[in-house]
Amino acid sequence: MHDRRLSLCGGLKSLVLTMGMIRIEHTLFAMPFCLAALLVASNGRPGWPLLLWVLVALTSARAAAMTFNRIVDLPYDAGNVRTRQRHLVVGSLSRRFATGFLLVSVAVFVLAAWRINDLALRLSPVALLVVLGYSYTKRFTQLSHFILGLGLSLAPLGAWVAVLGRLEAAPLPLAAGVILWVGGFDIIYACQDADFDRQYGLHSIPARLGVERALALSRLAHFGSVLCLAGFGVTTGLGSAYFAGVTVAGILVVYEHSLVRPDDLTRVNAAFFTMNSIISLLILAATAVDVYAFPRVAAAL
Repeated sequence: MHDRRLSLCGGLKSLVLTMGMIRIEHTLFAMPFCLAALLVASNGRPGWPLLLWVLVALTSARAAAMTFNRIVDLPYDAGNVRTRQRHLVVGSLSRRFATGFLLVSVAVFVLAAWRINDLALRLSPVALLVVLGYSYTKRFTQLSHFILGLGLSLAPLGAWVAVLGRLEAAPLPLAAGVILWVGGFDIIYACQDADFDRQYGLHSIPARLGVERALALSRLAHFGSVLCLAGFGVTTGLGSAYFAGVTVAGILVVYEHSLVRPDDLTRVNAAFFTMNSIISLLILAATAVDVYAFPRVAAAL
């Protein structure tokens, strides 16, 4: 009995460490866009069972992607001063436990896709290929930042498929906006590792272009993302509340870029997590207000 309790405590400790490793709080980047698409596609009535399975799919896919990333990037994390204290590097979390967690996450994602509808199940291998395959892209392309964005853009597209059982053109501007938005803030985050990436032969825009030009490209990507978010409002018939939210999001993007400069990256975490979480939640809130306060506008879809 004592050994069983020790094993259980050890398993729970490993699970808690895994939640920290995959930065479960960063689910806030993709979830609001997923829920926004869900609300628009369903005219604000997705139903609790569907909402639950969509959230399970989103969370498990991200958990699988982040765990896989930590496993395959272990040699690089060990060599990077910024990341060498991560759990897998220091041994506080075993690679065996992480691999088991990865497999369970993949299984849960496939189960959720099966419970959603047939198209979601058939597309689940494609989604896994994108979100897991991202981890290798820094080995060969500077576009890895936008491939990460592609992975997160599958969340709103998947929500659309979950509601309607088909993929339409209407949510594509939202997906494009997510790709540019994520790519833009990942470029900012990667500026911290520009020298390391060059040393280890990894591909990133800051390593290739330098921090100053990389930040300029990030600003351009974020400008494009705001335009795409506005385009989603046009294609789906959303109204003034949504466009007001997009406008405020654009202002916050400008503020986000004021937090980082080529010679001062000390506030990257504030720009990366805090501001982007606020922006994504703002878009969800603006969408919800528009869908529920102006149902006739939303129903025009």
